[in-house]
Parts: sequence; C-alpha cells; structure tokens
Amino acid sequence: MLAPFCGTQSCAAETKTTENSRPNVVVILTDDQGWGDLSLHGNPNLQTPNIDSLARDGAQIENFYVCAVCSPTRAEFLTGRYHTRSGVFSTSAGGERFDLSEQTIGDAFQNAGYATTAFGKWHSGMQAPYHPNARGFDEFYGFCSGHWGNYFSPMLEHNGRVVQGEGFLVDDLTQHAIDFIEKHQQDPFFVYLPLNTPHSPMQVPDENWDDFAEKSITPDPRPENAKKEDVQHTRAALALCENIDQNVGRLLDSLDQHSLSENTIVVFFSDNGPNGWRYNGGLRGRKGAVHEGGVRSPCLIRYPAAIQAGRTIGGIAGAIDLLPTLADFCDVNVPSPAGPLDGISLRGPLTDPSSSPKPRLIFTAWKGKFSVRSNQYRYHHNGDLFDLHADPGETNSIADQKPVAAKRFRRALEDWIKETQPKDRNYSEEQIFPVGHPEHAWTQLPARDAQATGQIRRSNRFPNSSYMTQWHSTEDAITWDVNVLAKGTYEVELYYACPEASVGTELKLTWNPKQSASSSDSTGTAITQANPSGPIFLDKDRSPREESDEKRWQSLSLGKLTLSEGPGRLSLTSPRIMGHDGDSSGVEIRLMTLHRTAAE
Repeated sequence: MLAPFCGTQSCAAETKTTENSRPNVVVILTDDQGWGDLSLHGNPNLQTPNIDSLARDGAQIENFYVCAVCSPTRAEFLTGRYHTRSGVFSTSAGGERFDLSEQTIGDAFQNAGYATTAFGKWHSGMQAPYHPNARGFDEFYGFCSGHWGNYFSPMLEHNGRVVQGEGFLVDDLTQHAIDFIEKHQQDPFFVYLPLNTPHSPMQVPDENWDDFAEKSITPDPRPENAKKEDVQHTRAALALCENIDQNVGRLLDSLDQHSLSENTIVVFFSDNGPNGWRYNGGLRGRKGAVHEGGVRSPCLIRYPAAIQAGRTIGGIAGAIDLLPTLADFCDVNVPSPAGPLDGISLRGPLTDPSSSPKPRLIFTAWKGKFSVRSNQYRYHHNGDLFDLHADPGETNSIADQKPVAAKRFRRALEDWIKETQPKDRNYSEEQIFPVGHPEHAWTQLPARDAQATGQIRRSNRFPNSSYMTQWHSTEDAITWDVNVLAKGTYEVELYYACPEASVGTELKLTWNPKQSASSSDSTGTAITQANPSGPIFLDKDRSPREESDEKRWQSLSLGKLTLSEGPGRLSLTSPRIMGHDGDSSGVEIRLMTLHRTAAE
C-alpha cells in the first residue's frame, strides 16, 4: 500500500489505517444528476459544498464518461466492460439485465474478504441470479426497478423480502450506509450507494423545497438549453441535488467519527446527463443523448492515504475504469470470464501528479445512436466531428476541415460496433424471469414484468413502477413467463388495492409448465379486506410526473403452489369479480412474491 499522503486532511494519530490494512470503499452513484448540477462546476443556482469537498480533498477527473441512460451505466460500472457486450438493451422488463457470465465488482470484493452491500436503486435485474444478493453483495436494501413511484416511506425490499421504508428515501438509504459502516468499521467494507434522485417523480421534502419554491433560476449559457428549460422541474431537481449533498455530508461525517476517512476511498459520480434542460455548462444534449451533455458525468475520488488533495486528472476516463481502479488500490483480483475488461486502472494518474490516463478512445451507444470520444475530439456516427478543446458545446462540426481524422474515427467506431454488437433501436426479445434460485428463497414478480390480456391495462406506459388496473372480466389474466430454477412448494403473496365494492373478488394463480411431463398446480383465495388506496404523496410532487402514481399496497396470501422445474407460465385470473362498474378500477395488482418453503 502507498504511504499516506497528508494534504488538506490531517493524518490523525487515531486513524484506523495501518500499513497492511486494505482501504475501505464507498461508491455513491446518483440518478439523472448532470455534470452541471454541482456548484463545483459553476452552477449559480445551488450549493453542493459536501460533494465539492471531495474534489478539494481528493481528485476530480475532468472528462469522465458514462452512458446516455441508467442501466447501461450501472452495467459498465459493475463489470468494467461496455454494456453492449453484456446484453443490456433496455431500461426495463428484463432488458436491463447483464449476462450471468459477467463478474461484478461486488463479486470481486466479496471474494477478497470485503463486507459488501448495496443500498438504493439496483436496476440490473430483480430476480436471482440477477438480484444484487446473487451478484456479490451480502446485503441489499432498496428497489431493483429503474425508478420508483414514491419517495416517502415507500414499499422497498431487504434481501428479497418486502419491507417498509422509513422517511425520505435518500435519507433512509444513506442512514443504512452509515449504519453498515458503523457495524463493519473493524472490517474492510465495500459500500455501493446508488441513490434514486434527482430522477423523477420530482418529489422533494418540504425542508429542501422551501429554498427553491420561488427561486429565480439562471439558465444555461447555451440558448437551446435555456429555451427548453422547465423552470419548475429545474427547481425540483436542484432541491433534490442539495438533499443529496446533505446526505453526502452525513456520510463523510460518519467516516470522520469512526476515524475511517484516511483509509476509505470515496467515489462520487452520476449515471447520465441531466433529466431536464437546465444548467449544464453549455454542453450539448441531456439524458438520452450521446453528445457531451448526455454522457459527461462528474467523477470525484477522495482517498487521503494515497491521493493528493486538489488534483485534477486530465485525459478521458469512464465508468468502465472504476472497477479496475478500485481493485488496483485494494489489491483485489478481478477475474473476467466473459472477456477482457474494457476499463483501465487510473491508480497511476490518481497518485502520480506527473501522470495522466493514456490516450485512448471511449465509445458510447444507445438506441441506434453512437459516438466516440478521444482526448480532443468527439465523433458521431452521422459524420459530425467536434473539437472539444475549441468547441466543448459541440456547435460546429469540423468533419469537412478534418477529413482524415473523421475517417479514422468512423473506422474505429464501426469496428467497435461490429465487435460489441449494440442492439438495434427497436430491438426487443421475449423475456423469461427466473423463479426460485436454489440459493435464494425469495422471488419478486412485479407488474412491470407481467403481461395482461383483455381489458386489463398497465397504469403507465413506463413499466418500472407500474401496476395492473381495469380488471373487469373473468376472461382476462395477468401472466408472467418464468423459468423455475428449483422445484418445490412456494408460498404466494399478492400486493393489491381495491375498493370496498370489490371485496369478495376471487383470485386464482395457476402454474402451467411448458414441459408436458410436468404437472400443473393452482392456488387461490377471495379478497376479504378492502384497500381503497388512492395515489399517495402527490402533494410532494413539485413538478408534474410522467410515471405511475403510487398507492398503499395491501398484502394477500394466495396460499401454497407447487412448481415443477423448468419454463412455464404463471397466470393470475379472477373467477369471480365483485363490484364491477365503469367508474371503478377494480382490483389492482402491483407485485407478487413467491417464497420457497420446501424443496422437492
């Protein structure tokens, strides 16, 4: 291990660092927070002193790149490889899962003896073996979908079991991280904290909203960005960013209190560009774009024992580099059975002031859009070439003036596309969801992973936090195509809402295996308790939401079901429907859980 470097942080005598101890790791990943959403990067509309302190007391990577949207970035951070190699092609309904052949950063640190945990938004698969507990994380608390419908004491999960959150979600997740650090302060630990904001819905606690409700907003210097800005949405996003900053401060304070700061690597970055047209340093594009504004992220790394305070790292780097970098600092072996890592270790540039990341190309792809970044240029698949030293806002293509360079980048991008095979913009495939992993007794099957027949409708076109509604016909069904990994007896529970008039409605779940030699089974019950929940906490929405509202969901035991091993379909039907009328939504279904109680 490198000798401690005493910069702006003192090398306190009481620190728990020893010459032979391995550093702890805390990785904070925010959701839809753009490069410009920090006072560090010149945003005049907010203050983020705690996040900024990571740059003051550590290093910032000047040009750091992620993907255009959430799940691809998470896959690249977790594996150190481009998401195009690992099968990620969507942000929901199975397309967010990366291949099981990939080893994760959690696997690597867990195998090295670290206590590993993830608290927050996973967004890389819900059912084991895609679940975080099956991908190297000893503990998981949060949600596995791409977004959530309520941030105030919401329904969450803890290691596969449904639980109730406590308070505002980002505060709650941070508190879990603080508690984990306190519990494991004598052990090497790896804490992954993927926070869920400022992703919509734009729900903000009153104490954070009060400072922004009427705030005058300075627009981005880029006219196109300023023209499209929704000021109310911006206010909500910035209020959420200040809440994130407060929680980063709480986390850093906890490291100080336990004398862990010196020997803990803290990483902060975001998963894509901002989720709105707001201040972003004049960069072109936002979330979803493969221009700078869509894929440039802050990246701050503090490690007082080895990284000199106040460093700025030039060149380019990306989310793919964090796994090899952290493993290098911590002397952790990283096997990669799926293929070589695309990322490189940045330990040298981070610890040696005379070093920079070696010149290279970083590629990005999303929904048929492609671009490639070098130290100086960004080339787009449509032929545009921009000199980012002279034109960081990508306003004037110089492809005609630099035809040789444009040709070289086009060839490199086409070779990368051929090698990694990104999915087509309209690509889709039938998704099968695993049930009953032999080492994980709990399986969740949310409405987002289901299909509906007849009049039943999804509550929103964005499936992640949706529910099934408008169930009025006994001919209709909600189905899940699954692959049962371990045969046995499962206790089945539904999470539902319904008006008083729907009490007495019967629900039946049937297992229909595809293999003719396997036996089917069914179980069911009648609803005896109304749950007339309407949307909750909409008063905390500071800007109109696009996704589903959320309700208070009631659990209902459907009994026990025997599942044979192999592929098949779980079909939820209603042999008897009560209280049907045109004004009622009827019984609404949010989630089904299966708990294996006995193996066969």
